This record gives sequence, C-alpha cells and structure tokens, in this order.
Amino acid sequence: MDWRLFLTTFGAIFLAEMGDKTQIATLTFAAGGNSRWIVFAASALALVATSAVAVLGGEVIARYVSPLWLHRAAGAVFLVLGVLYLWKAR
Repeated sequence: MDWRLFLTTFGAIFLAEMGDKTQIATLTFAAGGNSRWIVFAASALALVATSAVAVLGGEVIARYVSPLWLHRAAGAVFLVLGVLYLWKAR
C-alpha cells in the first residue's frame, strides 16, 4: 500500500470537507434526528459513493489525458475559482 498517497489523499479531503455545506447538512440532520448512527452511516456512504464516481471518472480521463495536463488543468481551475471568489468578496 502506498501510505504516502493514502495520507496525502486523506489529509486533502479531510481538510476540504471541514466546514463545507456537506458537513453542515450532516450536522443539521444529526441535531434534528433520533438516530445519529443512521445519519453517520448515510452521510459516510454518500461520501464514499461520490468519491467512487470521482475515482472512476479520473481513471477514464487518465486514459486519454496526460497526468501533467490534468495537474495543470486542476491548478488553473483552482486559480480561476480563487480569483472569482476574491472578486465577489469585494
């Protein structure tokens, strides 16, 4: 097992998900419901399912696009989104 890849992926996703709308929605369901374990199981399964879609999609895209270009495109998208968010915040 590639522990470096595992820990890097875990850390990035964990930090990205902290405080986002998914976590807030899960908090709301848990606060209003009778069974926190059902909320936990459902939200965990939903995150696993969306991650599976992303992994499968990434695998398909990687067959046709070089990893170098994928990294460049991802970086460009993050930069554009960052600029847009900063522009809207003004």
